[in-house]
Amino acid sequence: MSEDKLSQLSKFKYINIETFRKNGTGVKTPIWFIVYQGLIYFRTDAKSGKVKRIRNNLHVRIAPCDIRGNLKGNWFDGKVNFADSAESSMVYSMIDKKYGFITSLIRIFNKIRHTNPVVLALVLD
Repeated sequence: MSEDKLSQLSKFKYINIETFRKNGTGVKTPIWFIVYQGLIYFRTDAKSGKVKRIRNNLHVRIAPCDIRGNLKGNWFDGKVNFADSAESSMVYSMIDKKYGFITSLIRIFNKIRHTNPVVLALVLD
């Protein structure tokens, strides 16, 4: 069942990830992602709200969406873990390949802002 969900998601450019505050309120954010070896990988700033919420609750929901977060499919439940450094370098190159030159612009912007990116791995329930 999970492979079917992954193949559905891999056709999209963005997914909406819903992380949860301590009070249970969901926060939805469209993100870039890649599917690799049965996991969904994405990167974000280590100090982002997503990361803070994930540290408190590994459970998330994801759904395919457009760049603005408008849903294009059904929600799926999953759990997130932090990727190791070997996975991180692989994810960076795969995201660069999938999203093209815009990733270079984002990387420059992140250097200006002094962000510290982390890679997260999501497994679907």
